[in-house]
Amino acid sequence: MAIQNPPVSQTKSFSTVFLIEMWERFGFYGMQVLMVTYMVKKLGFADVDANLVWGAASALIYATPAIGGWIGDKFLGSRRTMLSGAVVLMMGYALLWIPTNNAYALYLALGVIILGNGLFKPNAGNLVRKIYEGDEVKIDSAFTIYYMAVNVGSTISMLLTPWIRDYVGEHYGDALGWHTAFGVCSIGLILGLINYYFMRRTLAHIGSEPDYQPAKAKNVLGVIAGGIAIIAVSAYILQNQGVAQLCVYAAGVVILGIFVHLIRSSEPGERAGLIAALVLTIQTIFFFIFYQQMSTSLNLFAQRNVDLSFGIFGFEIFRWIPEQFQSLNAIWIVILSPILVWIYNSLGRHGKDFPVAAKFALGFAAVAAGFFMYGLGATTAVNGAISSWYMVWGYGLYSLGEVLVSGLGLAMIARYVPARMGGFMMGAYYVASGVAQYMGSVVANFAAIPDNITDPLQSLPIYTSLFNKLGFVGVGCTVIAVAMLPLMKKLSANHALSALPPIPPVHNEDL
Repeated sequence: MAIQNPPVSQTKSFSTVFLIEMWERFGFYGMQVLMVTYMVKKLGFADVDANLVWGAASALIYATPAIGGWIGDKFLGSRRTMLSGAVVLMMGYALLWIPTNNAYALYLALGVIILGNGLFKPNAGNLVRKIYEGDEVKIDSAFTIYYMAVNVGSTISMLLTPWIRDYVGEHYGDALGWHTAFGVCSIGLILGLINYYFMRRTLAHIGSEPDYQPAKAKNVLGVIAGGIAIIAVSAYILQNQGVAQLCVYAAGVVILGIFVHLIRSSEPGERAGLIAALVLTIQTIFFFIFYQQMSTSLNLFAQRNVDLSFGIFGFEIFRWIPEQFQSLNAIWIVILSPILVWIYNSLGRHGKDFPVAAKFALGFAAVAAGFFMYGLGATTAVNGAISSWYMVWGYGLYSLGEVLVSGLGLAMIARYVPARMGGFMMGAYYVASGVAQYMGSVVANFAAIPDNITDPLQSLPIYTSLFNKLGFVGVGCTVIAVAMLPLMKKLSANHALSALPPIPPVHNEDL
């Protein structure tokens, strides 16, 4: 273990991970905000095909962290693997920068992004867990702030890249507009890597065991070879939807099987925590079905059935580009996260912090209300376009649910999963999220608009029918989450009792 002299504070170490995560998310969401409409408007994909390709990419983006967490735990170390992932992501966005409209070039670039994300995500989260290990109140607060980092970066990029696309497209040609906007995502990663270089000392004492040893050549070569294979396989899957569907659902079955195996083979004191993590992970899957609507059905809804003008008392204040509505999610999370951190800390100081399971139930209730808001907007639509303010409040309610559910999903892994499984289980959590996002794209296709429908009055009821149904599903998830509270309380109590003995010496390097 590397010893810092003088010791580095938790805040400085956390800030380093926070900032590189912020820039990494800047790149990812700057790309995501444009991807479905790029496939529809530039590459000529039908709504159904664009939704499913992005759904498969999302699933793979969230599935590969299971491999990345394993690599970080066993071979390269969490710090090295996170840094490698950032470099690969930079290369993936740079490929999208190349001005070509070849669909195969898109699949290749997405394959590189899938690999980079797999290396980066679980290890960044695992470093945060190690920084605050042993302090449950601070873990919830730290992961909520960490989640806010995602949304600081994504807010800027989701507002910026659509504007860059339109500005460059207007002055230098449509094709150059799209690819320049994607190139900005690569520049974001370059800035993040430069920032990390100057702050790297603050993480020198944080990492997994391989971080404290010289990297072995066979491990590095093995990771490179495996990475190339992942890129090739991902590109193949993205252009074959039948294969994509089979792989995604098979991954879900495998992750469930791994959870069951770990629960059965774990120490008695670890079992209650793992069962609690499984229950909350299943609930998270349902949340990510809702989440995927942001880049699919809600994105295309904004293209066709939302008044792009923001006005008060009949006076226009400003107008947005349709893709920019996705930034409302990030803006709300940046606003809500500090408020929730203050609430968590205040309740924690008085020993009254309510459990993660209760926060999940509240989150589903907020998500349900958010989707009903879009249906409510349709009742006052003018010429098939709802007011942009309904989007603001719908995204606000949905985002509150996201902070309560997805924002605490990582904290749930940190709290309930034994440290020796930390990196892998972070990855397993992301796989479950990826399966759910593919399912979300399948759900979004219930509102896919046929090519022969161009009238907003015809497309509006198709979209709002889906959103109202999702609202009722959200109500059902809330009821189930509330019904599970007694079981979760019992599991959490058993986990807390098993955690009372001193931490074994084998984990000393994580403290």
